[in-house]
Amino acid sequence: MNTIATTAIGHARRHAGFVAILAALAGLMFGLDVGVISGAQQFIQREFAISDRTLENVVSSMMVGAAVGAALAAWLSMHFGRKRSLVFSGSLFVIGSLICAAAWSPEALIGARFVLGLAIGIAAFTAPLYLAEIAPPDRRGAMISTYQLMITIGIFVAFLSDTGFSYIEGWRWMLGIIALPGALFLLGVMGLPESPRWLVLKQRHADADAVLQKLRGDPAAVRDEVAEITEQLRTPQQGWRLFLQNRNFRRSVALGIALQVVQQLTGINVVMYYAPRIFADMGYATSAQMWFTAIVGLTNVLATFIAIGFVDKIGRKPILYAGFVVMAIGLGIVGWLMYMGMGTQVERLLAVAMLLLFVVGFAFSAGPLVWTLCSEIQPLKGRDFGIGVSTVTNWVSNAIVGATFLTLLNGFGHARTFWLYAAFNAVFLLFTWALIPETRGVTLEQIERKLMAGERLRNIGA
Repeated sequence: MNTIATTAIGHARRHAGFVAILAALAGLMFGLDVGVISGAQQFIQREFAISDRTLENVVSSMMVGAAVGAALAAWLSMHFGRKRSLVFSGSLFVIGSLICAAAWSPEALIGARFVLGLAIGIAAFTAPLYLAEIAPPDRRGAMISTYQLMITIGIFVAFLSDTGFSYIEGWRWMLGIIALPGALFLLGVMGLPESPRWLVLKQRHADADAVLQKLRGDPAAVRDEVAEITEQLRTPQQGWRLFLQNRNFRRSVALGIALQVVQQLTGINVVMYYAPRIFADMGYATSAQMWFTAIVGLTNVLATFIAIGFVDKIGRKPILYAGFVVMAIGLGIVGWLMYMGMGTQVERLLAVAMLLLFVVGFAFSAGPLVWTLCSEIQPLKGRDFGIGVSTVTNWVSNAIVGATFLTLLNGFGHARTFWLYAAFNAVFLLFTWALIPETRGVTLEQIERKLMAGERLRNIGA
């Protein structure tokens, strides 16, 4: 290969990397909107004099919107394209954030949070899809992992921002400041190219060739990739029809649903949404609550690298076993300390440490691996449908958890609530053993072949 061609390919790969980073910023916005409500809650509750039940509605309305957005996202991305869907999502991010900052009543805040949820639901479906379709094959995994990492960074940055604004009790600033990165994200995605796969799907082959030439820099590689995309599109998505007609596909969809329910019942979003409240119940003042919440976000970011480093080396199931054990121990000890009363500073610090241990357990196991497994277990003809159903399930389960935690605390008791989530994690060890396949090193075609042959779900992998 001559020097000019090598230079063109290098330039194209850098361009593809830049495009991927812009698209992955959708994950940052996702994380910001998920994390920002945590620090604002106590100030919102004080200003509007609302009950815990209404506060739960403020928190969970975003997840309800996300479930609706996720349900719409496949249709939007199919009919209007991946780029336009991301532009629409970015617009909703900005609009929802500004209305949150200006909210004149709890009802207005609930409505604005619902709009933010729509943005998140659309972005959560579209951004990974777009990344997978524009990334060079040898960098696809890293680019999609970057999106997941951006989510955890966004949560951490939101917690850190909340901590700063907590000194002036500026909850409107907490919720409104994310309109700024939202606007930057919107401007960035407006300059993105459309997905070449979508362009081929719409019979716009010349446009697809032009986009791929900028992303790959090698005419031969472009011709091969267009041919591959064309061949893949000859296998049409038949999700709903396949679901009605094929029992084995229904099994994989059911497993995807169960995995997402499991992920939410670990209790992770109890911590992400209500961390300051939990630290307040441990006996900490407002400033300590906010700083410990920021540490929760940082722990979540750092522990995610454990999964990235080991998931393809030791497998999915061993990591899930370890994660559920760690999470059960962490929450169990937090519940025990709350039952005993935490009369000393040492006991309160131990409670914080155990909560952080729980976050580590989630971040290296059920957090990233549930999404990995949900994408691996669905057959090609029904993959869009199966992943779409599991994504909607994630947000519905997320909303239920967010809408019930304070009610559980008030009615069931602090210690028993944490013991309940610890028990869930213990039960999920059995779920992992009985139903989850080990998919490390197994091709998607092999998984599909075993699934459709009627093998037990736990056996469709290695």
